[in-house]
Amino acid sequence: MSSKHSISARRDGAILDRIFVRGLVLPVAIGVYDEEQGITQKVSFTIEASVAAGVSPKGDTIDEVPSYDDLVNAVKTVIAAGHVGLVETMAAQIAERCLADKRIVEVLVRVEKLERGPDAVGVEIVRPRAT
Repeated sequence: MSSKHSISARRDGAILDRIFVRGLVLPVAIGVYDEEQGITQKVSFTIEASVAAGVSPKGDTIDEVPSYDDLVNAVKTVIAAGHVGLVETMAAQIAERCLADKRIVEVLVRVEKLERGPDAVGVEIVRPRAT
């Protein structure tokens, strides 16, 4: 993967596969400022998830591996829960949902508000599975 901000391809010496979603733009109720209340803003999401060693589609079926659809659904579930004040909170909630799949061992979540600042403002977090 050629992302300049990607998570490590190795964990405990094993090379890990990754799934990703980039450039997912959705209307989101987010922000702590008065002018951000009661409206939605365009927000871009990037998620990269490292998959546990040995997880692969041996039978070529979707249920054998985590899917990028699972990552998108994690974002949509957090958004559907309602207004969130901070991009940091939203990123952490998305990461938590992604890591609920035991086959994902580490996740990078980038949340960018596209209507604030020069081009985009936001946060990027990396969360490993708690051991």
